[in-house]
Amino acid sequence: MASRSFYSFWSVMVVCALVIATAVYLSVTNGVFDISLLDVVKTLLRINPVPDYDLVIFEFRLPRIVLGLLVGYALGVAGAVVQGVTRNGLADPGILGINAGAGMMVVLFMFLLRGQLDMQGTLSVMAMPMFGLVGGLAAAGLILILARRGGKIDPQRLVLVGIAMSLGFGAATLYFSLKMNPQDFEMAVVWLSGSIYSANWRFVLAVLPWIILIPPLLWTRASKLDLLQLEDTSAISVGLAVERERLLLLIGSVALVAASVSVSGSIGFVGLIAPHMARRLVGLSHRYILPVSGVVGMAMVVVGDLIGKTVFAPAQLAVGIVISVIGVPYFVYLLIRARA
Repeated sequence: MASRSFYSFWSVMVVCALVIATAVYLSVTNGVFDISLLDVVKTLLRINPVPDYDLVIFEFRLPRIVLGLLVGYALGVAGAVVQGVTRNGLADPGILGINAGAGMMVVLFMFLLRGQLDMQGTLSVMAMPMFGLVGGLAAAGLILILARRGGKIDPQRLVLVGIAMSLGFGAATLYFSLKMNPQDFEMAVVWLSGSIYSANWRFVLAVLPWIILIPPLLWTRASKLDLLQLEDTSAISVGLAVERERLLLLIGSVALVAASVSVSGSIGFVGLIAPHMARRLVGLSHRYILPVSGVVGMAMVVVGDLIGKTVFAPAQLAVGIVISVIGVPYFVYLLIRARA
């Protein structure tokens, strides 16, 4: 069984890598200004560099692609952890209001410091994930408190409380947005829709340390996450500190979500769909689910961004909207299946 899961794991990783490579190739070479693959390779290897190609590839396309890959990976891993911690296949950082809590704090950051900091500057970009972390942790804490029934987390109550919290944080976000001047309001609205087309290398550097540090730490606790799928009494009987592990895992997932939201806005449904696909493809072991969820999330975001900028050209549709168009029917399907 283990060898079968191992084989499935590497098969899925190879297929996802091919999908990602294809999407990256199309994203780099196609657009308003088409560039051949040979010219892309020459530009990357600095062979007879052309200033126009340098500008398009290094300033516009590569930051957008790299940021999409990092955000997709973070959201996929975070979604798998949240579903594992809550033992609820319908749980998702976006549906549970964690995205909304992080987003509200980032918009509050924009609102309070408008005119004082360059929102594209290094200081602002580096500080926003910390504000997002505070909002995400606050949202997660409130949700876990309100979702308890009889001292245990009720899965159905968790989804209902999460939706209510998401609406509440969304209303607060809208209030702060409307208090902004028109220019800042427009920037906030575009950001909230889940967009990476304003990506730059500072955004990449802001989220990169979180991606490097947190997913490996979560992966080392994959066996603990497997034990959390048992009833609390059973997990405690085998020596697991249930509440501590649940808290640590939740903090890690919220940190990933906060970092992602701070640079790309709220991209929903990646954390819902990616873990479901991972479980279907590689089984129930979180040792395999976590990395596969991350890679599937990468593929979802980079393909969604490609669709948003090519299918609707010359207009561009935010990747968050593209993924939501796919995610909403999938969520309804999961609800119907859960009731059945």
